[in-house]
Amino acid sequence: MHESGQRVSFWSAVAMGIGAMVGAGIFALLGAAGAIAGSAVWISFVIGGVIALLSGYSFGRLGARYPAAGGLVEYLVQAFGVGRFSGTMSVMMYLAALVAVSLVARTFGTYAMALLPDGTPEWMVSVLAAAVILAFMLVNLRGARAMATAENLVVLIKMSVLVLFAFAGLAYITPERLSPATYPPVSVIFYSVAITFFAYEGFRIITNAAEDMDDPARTLPRAIMAAIGLVMIIYVALALAVFGNLPPEKVVAAQDYALAEAARPVFGAAGFAVVAIAALFSTASAINAALYAVTNVTYELARKGELPATFGQPIGHSREGLVISSAIIVVLAIFFDLSSIAEIGALSMLLIHMTVHIGHLRLLGQTGASRLLVMLAVLANGAAAGLGIYHLSKTSPLLLAWIAGFFMLSLLVEVLLHHLTVREVRPRTPAA
Repeated sequence: MHESGQRVSFWSAVAMGIGAMVGAGIFALLGAAGAIAGSAVWISFVIGGVIALLSGYSFGRLGARYPAAGGLVEYLVQAFGVGRFSGTMSVMMYLAALVAVSLVARTFGTYAMALLPDGTPEWMVSVLAAAVILAFMLVNLRGARAMATAENLVVLIKMSVLVLFAFAGLAYITPERLSPATYPPVSVIFYSVAITFFAYEGFRIITNAAEDMDDPARTLPRAIMAAIGLVMIIYVALALAVFGNLPPEKVVAAQDYALAEAARPVFGAAGFAVVAIAALFSTASAINAALYAVTNVTYELARKGELPATFGQPIGHSREGLVISSAIIVVLAIFFDLSSIAEIGALSMLLIHMTVHIGHLRLLGQTGASRLLVMLAVLANGAAAGLGIYHLSKTSPLLLAWIAGFFMLSLLVEVLLHHLTVREVRPRTPAA
């Protein structure tokens, strides 16, 4: 993004990562993961967290060497050069990110509806989703400092509520509900990892703040690992608290607001309301951080000729890509029910992450990263994606077409813009 003199500190970067991760992930996807893994979903969150830590290590070393607003876009270009492949994968990531933010906005609308009086028309979900997107678009137009200030405050509030609920819920659990005797087969638990990983996926947003950090080589890797570690602890605690207080069928039945429903046995109706309000803060902060990241990604894509140049034009303390992306997200949130393709978004991101890690193997001479850890990141992301695809092929094979559709649309955009825009001329960094 263009220079504004506004900096992102270590704790602001950590808050940004936590804000992006603890959004729709734990609130909307806990029920979806529970529908597969049942009361063993906490194990799935541990595995998803380990995959996220491996990815975080790889991205942190890449970001330390190539601190750029584009984050993963820059890493793809460094590894594969400016061309059809890196362009297609970058556009695919952008489209998947728009869908992900739309999911978060719909989750905000769903929880807000749960707090409104009975009889409130269902279309209010769309209105509330659009309103929160536009509100944080205005915040981001004021620049990185305004975004970071809002994120720090919102993350502090929501994490306080979630930590209180998690540890209070753990004190009231029924141990029999978490007995290994209630777990599904181990293979089924692994099928849910693609979904639980999606609850961590927002950590990549920290890489988009690299250009706004005073010392990205030191701050970025530490912020990524700290954010993932803290979120991993709270996710596992919440999964144990929820499934220790409710049977899996009740969690699945209330999957759109599973966390709030799990607060009823512990805190009663007031607990439902408090956790629902925390969900509003959580999804709002995820939207705030995601819009900041999307803006930086579109700026980088526009600079490389992989999106129209207007995306990179200045407006306020941000770029026009923020306004255009926000408008697309509003349309998606209003006119499409995207909850059914959460797994597709998760699988798409796993494949993109795996591609970036494969590219990292070509850059080890420049980043100084451990070949073993980067290779483990490749294998972990690939295995999680493969298991998720296999599970979908058995349960919802039609949804697999969305991955191919995302890729083909991204390739079409890349091909069209290749003939309509001037590309940044930059040779690929020589491989190690």
